[in-house]
Amino acid sequence: MIKFGLTGGIGTGKSTVSKILKSEGIKVIDADTISKEVLENNTEILELVRTQFGVGFFDWRGEFRRKEFGNHIFRFPKQRIKYESIIMPYIKKSIESDMKSYENSGEKIVVLDAPTLIENNFHEEMDYVILVCADKSVQIQRVMDRDKLTKNEVVNRTNAQMSMEQKKEFANIIIDNNNDLIDTQKQVYDLIDFMKLIS
Repeated sequence: MIKFGLTGGIGTGKSTVSKILKSEGIKVIDADTISKEVLENNTEILELVRTQFGVGFFDWRGEFRRKEFGNHIFRFPKQRIKYESIIMPYIKKSIESDMKSYENSGEKIVVLDAPTLIENNFHEEMDYVILVCADKSVQIQRVMDRDKLTKNEVVNRTNAQMSMEQKKEFANIIIDNNNDLIDTQKQVYDLIDFMKLIS
């Protein structure tokens, strides 16, 4: 089974690429979906968040205030690292389980869609790394429109991530997502042709 890691900065259009891959029957493991499932299925994670980050990130019903917490950890990198050290072992275990399951069922290609693929060393277990790129101004505008965040909040999030230039050093395949959807689709279909060729 050939493993592709798919990554990119916030607002680069990684999810768009992931959707096209899925629509063409490529198996995609989504790390963001896994992180939400892991939170729902392992109550001890939120208990650790409560004790280590305070009760302020929970509403009066005890519900986790995900957006506020997200803004907080993206504003303070050390806090983000602390949170990732709590949740990442659960995410890694779930990803490994999904990979094994696809391998056992005879899949030839699988894509791991992970925003922090490189930062968390997932790229080391991949055969190829696909990086979705966009200019910083494009990223900021997209995220402001999509998530209804202020420019400052978006800049905090982009600055908290590894720079695009650093990520390029780890990438085997680059998808430029600065232009329209048709241009992106063409690049993704070329990528799928390559995937099929090598599998």
